[in-house]
Amino acid sequence: MEIDSQTGLVLEGGGMRAIFAVGVLDYFMDHDSWFPYTIGVSAGASNGISYASRQRGRSRFSNIDLLKKYNYIGLRHFLRGRGYIDLNFLFYVYPDLYYPLDYDTYFKSKDRFVMVTSNCLTGKAEYFEEKKDKKRLVDICKASCTLPILCPITYVDGIPMVDGGVCDAIPIRRAIADGFSKNVIILTRNKGYRKEEKDFYLPGFIYNKYPAIRKQLRLRYRQYNEVLDYIDQLEAEGKAFVIRPQSPIKVGRTGSDTKKLEELYEEGYKCGKQITQLERRGVPRLIPSKQYFIYNLANPYLTA
Repeated sequence: MEIDSQTGLVLEGGGMRAIFAVGVLDYFMDHDSWFPYTIGVSAGASNGISYASRQRGRSRFSNIDLLKKYNYIGLRHFLRGRGYIDLNFLFYVYPDLYYPLDYDTYFKSKDRFVMVTSNCLTGKAEYFEEKKDKKRLVDICKASCTLPILCPITYVDGIPMVDGGVCDAIPIRRAIADGFSKNVIILTRNKGYRKEEKDFYLPGFIYNKYPAIRKQLRLRYRQYNEVLDYIDQLEAEGKAFVIRPQSPIKVGRTGSDTKKLEELYEEGYKCGKQITQLERRGVPRLIPSKQYFIYNLANPYLTA
């Protein structure tokens, strides 16, 4: 498969496992590998937005360095009503105070960036592109990352949303529907992985107002395993190039062991070199944003 102007980039989520994809994306940015279309779900959306804004190192900082300082994962946050992962801190406090998103670069870019959420009312995936409204952009990204049960529901345009992975775990079909028949797909599980074929037990009081999303949660494993089968098919046909961990990973969805996260990031960076196997045709090579280096020098939270 060769990379051209009709090649998309698809980013799986997986919570903290997605630090693997951060390593891959940092390698891409270090070597000017850009795509005209990127779609991310859950942590793939939050990591992808820093790729879309050309901010190499931003996602690594939030997933590792910031976690070391503020430990925003844990039961204490859940008991305070903030969620097991404190998404309000991650999306509304940390960026404004410590490491802002480069909105100018993001909004001016002609490349498309799509984020996936799950609509609690319909039980269907929603796909968003936002290039004008800063707050709405952040709200959508937060909604895409809102782990069901573990985090409070996020509202976008007044509609209750949870993690996009509930309804579209790996949005490869959406990328194809959007006109990108060839795709580079970054997964956060090793080849051959499948979820256990067992309905997810959900107590009756959880999401009792949203039967459609309850159904999706109970049967999520089926959709996830089916899309992995489809990706294997596309890979065999030469219509997808898949970058994934080489062996079962040791980081869980809410893992907070920064040593393991650093190791998985480094594995992702090394696996990112696989992109050099693909021939590039007609894809512009852009100069990465210098903003990372500016904040690295000016921000005490990056150097302390």
